[in-house]
Amino acid sequence: MARAHWGCCPWLVLLCACAWGHPKPADLGGQDVRNCSTNPPYLPVTVVNTTVSLTALRQQMQTQNLSAYIIPDTDAHMNEYIGQHDERRAWITGFTGSAGTAVVTMKKAAVWTDSRYWTQAERQMDCNWELHKEVGTTPIVTWLLTEIPAGGCVGFDPFLLSIDTWESYNLALQGSNRQLVSITTNLVDLVWGSERPPVPNQPIYALQEAFTGSTWQEKVSGVRSQMQKHQKAPTAVLLSALEETAWLFNLRASDIPYNPFFYSYTLLTDSSIRLFANKSRFSSETLSYLNSSCTGPMCVQIEDYSQVRDSIQAYALGDVRIWIGTSYTMYGIYEVIPKEKLVTDTYSPVMMTKAVKNSKEQALLKASHVRDAVAVIRYLVWLEKNVPKGTVDEFSGAELVDKFRGEEQFSSGPSFETISASGLNAALAHYSPTKELNRKLSSDEMYLLDSGGQYWDGTTDITRTVHWGTPSAFQKEAYTRVLIGNIDLSRLIFPAATSGRMVEAFARRALWDAGLNYGHGTGHGIGNFLCVHEWPVGFQSNNIAMAKGMFTSIEPGYYKDGEFGIRLEDVALVVEAKTKYPGSYLTFEVVSFVPYDRNLIDVSLLSPEHLQYLNRYYQTIREKVGPELQRRQLLEEFKWLQQHTEPLAARAPDTASWASMLVISTLAILIWSV
Repeated sequence: MARAHWGCCPWLVLLCACAWGHPKPADLGGQDVRNCSTNPPYLPVTVVNTTVSLTALRQQMQTQNLSAYIIPDTDAHMNEYIGQHDERRAWITGFTGSAGTAVVTMKKAAVWTDSRYWTQAERQMDCNWELHKEVGTTPIVTWLLTEIPAGGCVGFDPFLLSIDTWESYNLALQGSNRQLVSITTNLVDLVWGSERPPVPNQPIYALQEAFTGSTWQEKVSGVRSQMQKHQKAPTAVLLSALEETAWLFNLRASDIPYNPFFYSYTLLTDSSIRLFANKSRFSSETLSYLNSSCTGPMCVQIEDYSQVRDSIQAYALGDVRIWIGTSYTMYGIYEVIPKEKLVTDTYSPVMMTKAVKNSKEQALLKASHVRDAVAVIRYLVWLEKNVPKGTVDEFSGAELVDKFRGEEQFSSGPSFETISASGLNAALAHYSPTKELNRKLSSDEMYLLDSGGQYWDGTTDITRTVHWGTPSAFQKEAYTRVLIGNIDLSRLIFPAATSGRMVEAFARRALWDAGLNYGHGTGHGIGNFLCVHEWPVGFQSNNIAMAKGMFTSIEPGYYKDGEFGIRLEDVALVVEAKTKYPGSYLTFEVVSFVPYDRNLIDVSLLSPEHLQYLNRYYQTIREKVGPELQRRQLLEEFKWLQQHTEPLAARAPDTASWASMLVISTLAILIWSV
């Protein structure tokens, strides 16, 4: 599970808080902590003074004849995380939460965000800003219609609005005598000026062949084959999501936090390949790898990133048809392509192809999970020894598990901001600690760890919940029901091409039986050294159907407000199922290899099938991770693993139960003999 990432939740940018976010910690807000009615106003010391920047922005708006200007929270590629130089909304407002839209008029300024960030926004924004505790384009447009006069123009950067978001604004403003105005020069950037952080300039490098499933030439040929077979005969494919270009060419960099991407676009035709990026970042070896010195159909021409709009517009003048995935294409590109020359699908052919891993990619991703398990097990063993000392807090724990991962072979950092949550903080499904705001870990409380790593051979994401003391009966029941949900979905057999949303309820059934539930999604796709939340795979309504070779997380949970939280997350590969009769059926093969907390399992709630599955899983963990621990002389961790993967047995009825059964049996015999 992870932060508000629009790269992986493109549908939800302005519609709701993404179900897979890893935002900064924030309290649910009640009354505004600011008092702007007093003179001087009462403000928390954490607010940012935005008077000067707002005045400068309004001057820029005046030069463009704008009545209002929209400032979204995303970048030009719908990335899950955004770079510092793209944090425009945070800079202009002072509010650093990952989700929220700002709008500035000539007299007012306002921010719309969801409940996770209300208190945070109040503590960071000065009295220049109104806080609206709702999300979506509708409340923003309603506010605009009351604040700007008829005939007014609402400006926006077309590279920061998706096609869907632009359409929702445009539709809502129709008939209002106000219009949207696309301005390609970002006005916040003009005001930000030299203070704006620079665009990353680290090298863009090619992955070693050992870490790729196919060569870039094979991938290009595969996409071209799909173009030729398409009934609308597209002449080109335009790739806007950074993960698409990174995957296609087996290239990586570090422009985006937690994601090994670089700013780029790709225009692939049947006879040419154009990669829009900063050419100075490619070494001579990488340029040679891309055959960039030639002009043939298998030669990658590097063009400047900033020229993509003009180049697409020029290409669209010909007899062409450009195939795009609408979920990741921003309006800034979309508006320069005549609609009759567009071939649209929800996802591009690269996004769809990337979702299904070939046999080599599967083996690579599995191998990364073995090493990742070693890091997590090292951390859990360390916690068992140190939490009772009272010296561990959520933040120091998060730093340590990241450190352990960094020591693993092929490591390239964490795959998202670690969720390290103790006690009541774990009830906040996407809480992450900071150095300034955290709790001590205690033997008397539950502890939830949701973390993952980036490795050259794969991306990982795993959640375990533990308790080192004596959990309550309810905590054990809730944990066991979450575990049953995880098992029920993991062992499910279902017809091929079934949508994830059709089977998602199996992860909730054990909780529903007891009147419990959880409020987030049940799973998401995962990449090979790419995005930790890789669309379009998963269990939501807008995910594609399950297919052999896909990887998804399975992560049911339960959260008791103000007390504790539970989540058990594994990554699983979709594989063919063995059935009694012939047919095309699928199931899951779990590739996360860390045992669950025995201290929290109520074995009496588990069926024989659950126990059989769990013990088989534990045997797999021993076989996969045990040898790696021994090879590295991690003998304490190996001993821990052996103890925590001992087979579980069904619990016999207690003495009282046996006594009751004896009485009932005796009475039955007496009655029968009469």
